[in-house]
Amino acid sequence: MSQKKPMYLHRSADGAEPRIKRGYDRKFRSTAAHRASLPDMMEAAHDAIQGANVPIQQVGIHNFKLPLKYRAKGGEILTLETSVTGTVSLEAELKGINMSRIMRTFYDHKDEVTTGEWMGKVLKNYLRNIDSKDARLKIAFSYPMLRPSLRTALVGYQFYNVAFEGVMTRDGRYRRFIHFDFVYSSACPCSAELTEHARDQRGAYGVPHSQRSKARVTIEEAPGKKIWIEDIHAHCLAALQTETQVMVKREDEQAFAELNGAYLKFVEDAARLLYREFDADKRIIDFRIACSHLESLHSHDAVSVICKGVKGGFTADFMDFGQLLC
Repeated sequence: MSQKKPMYLHRSADGAEPRIKRGYDRKFRSTAAHRASLPDMMEAAHDAIQGANVPIQQVGIHNFKLPLKYRAKGGEILTLETSVTGTVSLEAELKGINMSRIMRTFYDHKDEVTTGEWMGKVLKNYLRNIDSKDARLKIAFSYPMLRPSLRTALVGYQFYNVAFEGVMTRDGRYRRFIHFDFVYSSACPCSAELTEHARDQRGAYGVPHSQRSKARVTIEEAPGKKIWIEDIHAHCLAALQTETQVMVKREDEQAFAELNGAYLKFVEDAARLLYREFDADKRIIDFRIACSHLESLHSHDAVSVICKGVKGGFTADFMDFGQLLC
């Protein structure tokens, strides 16, 4: 019979004990001396850095979650599950960062109301804690708003994908951005005309094509100004009119059909209508708008991107249209 091979971590089939004893000491308590003795990769020699000897523009954490407080325009405080992305720059001579310090910085401020100023404070704190030069922070959440039906007294919660973003640069500049997704219906003007032609010329009944659509609006707030999530929603609604509905009865459904007929739009129209609304708000110094109409006629989507056109500001380089599914 062949001899059994020794096991390192588990008892072997012939009953031999493992070479390494495993166990967790639940009674052990860390002391200052123990903590001081722990190895720290930040103290490793420079040759421990692998790869090119170059700085890294962003390194940090993504999708760290915690409940944060937000103030609605009416004054109500909402506590919402929030996904956090926090990054800092890393100089060429450093191996890495202590990523847990980013998380701990958030917990130092978790009971405060989230504002642009709050984000700036968090950025400054974790720049100081991590000893970095540049920092970026993005917090994403689903924001609830009660929306009324068109003709009845029904109301229901609509949820909006929102993200606040803050950037702190090594020259001390702080920039604040808001990302907002707005879902609406787009009825095709061409399809509507062709349908009416069929009815007029041949008595043929047809249904113009319309589809659920999404606009992603990214705005940069002017320094010292405040624009509420509700304000961004109001701009989108004023521009496009045909927001998808939450609660409806038959008269609301009929009203929505009439609303779509009154506000026909191509994806190009949607971009220009939104441009006009956001360009008029002086609290916004720059913006970019991406629209996607999820065509019911075609097997592909119709898309458009437009930006304010500020020198050195946003460019129309958005290509992540797959994120605009709805």
